[in-house]
Amino acid sequence: QVQLVESGGGLVQPGGSLRLSCEASRSFLRGDDMGWYRQAPGRERELVATFTVLGSTNYADSVKGRFTISRDNSKNTLYLQMNSLKPEDTAVYYCNAALFAYGRVWGQGIQVTVSS
Repeated sequence: QVQLVESGGGLVQPGGSLRLSCEASRSFLRGDDMGWYRQAPGRERELVATFTVLGSTNYADSVKGRFTISRDNSKNTLYLQMNSLKPEDTAVYYCNAALFAYGRVWGQGIQVTVSS
């Protein structure tokens, strides 16, 4: 059983920064697609950012220029650096992976609150 464990969430003021981490229980492979999703109160889960099989990245329009997705293969960890945070970024954030030769895996979710 492959697991994804998120960390780094919490409460931050508007304009502040957080870095989310997602550690996998197996080594990342070139064929792994990785991404971050979020679900705000009263809203559907939405895609935030992806790190594709070919190593490219893309972002939701709402976070472009503020969020950066990256991964460290030596640590089996996916990151989401979030800068210039806004109250509308408040949500539960989920790490997701389509792992080569395994399948789809979700993290348990981690709360990010942007307030005061």
